[in-house]
Amino acid sequence: MTNSHHKVKEAAIYRESFLQGFRQFYGNIKDYCILGLLPSYLERGDSSLVYMVNQLIQQSGHQKSGFYLYNYGELANVLKELEQQGQKTLLIGVTYALIDFASAFPMPLKHTIILETGGMKGRGKELLRTEVHQLLKAAFQLENIHSEYGMTELLSQAYSQKDGIFEIPRWMKIVLRDETDPLNSLSISGKPSSGVINVIDLANIYSSSFIATEDIGKLYPDGSFEVLGRMDNSDVRGCSLMVS
Repeated sequence: MTNSHHKVKEAAIYRESFLQGFRQFYGNIKDYCILGLLPSYLERGDSSLVYMVNQLIQQSGHQKSGFYLYNYGELANVLKELEQQGQKTLLIGVTYALIDFASAFPMPLKHTIILETGGMKGRGKELLRTEVHQLLKAAFQLENIHSEYGMTELLSQAYSQKDGIFEIPRWMKIVLRDETDPLNSLSISGKPSSGVINVIDLANIYSSSFIATEDIGKLYPDGSFEVLGRMDNSDVRGCSLMVS
């Protein structure tokens, strides 16, 4: 079997994985207008995140669904219009762009979910996730900010709908390893434990289903997890934020 054939198959599995994951956490995509605020990813043009959001935009079928670069004024007008209509909306944004948008166009959002994907590369001081969420909650008068946890090597995503606690789709599992001994997996008892995050993603059937990240995490007995930060001396990826 050729590698290109694998890539086509992998794209189909990736699409099925994020659509099923979306349904598990958010329900029917056709109920939503999907707005993508991913300027740096769009400019690069080859991002799996852009592919995912583009598919969600198409699947939603809403005439106002679409991508925005730096046209924040237009995005603000569309959001106001959707809010007036009571339309369920999901604004998926890279962190620095959401912060820029929040400072330029704060407004109360009653029907809109904001989903931040991480990403503060080259944008000055690295913010704690709690700081980012406080800033966005204040600007848009929201109780919770949602987050997505994913990376290029994974075909599946985890979602946090409040308090930075990530839930995983049914075919994904988080396992912790010892920071000082990478071959030592930490067993979880009835209480939360902390270590470095390993991900088992059964959607990765044409690549590795076992991914060792450089993220420090806390794992809860129900399988949910928090991301606490990065291991020392590891490169900070676009998908991660510093967190408290």
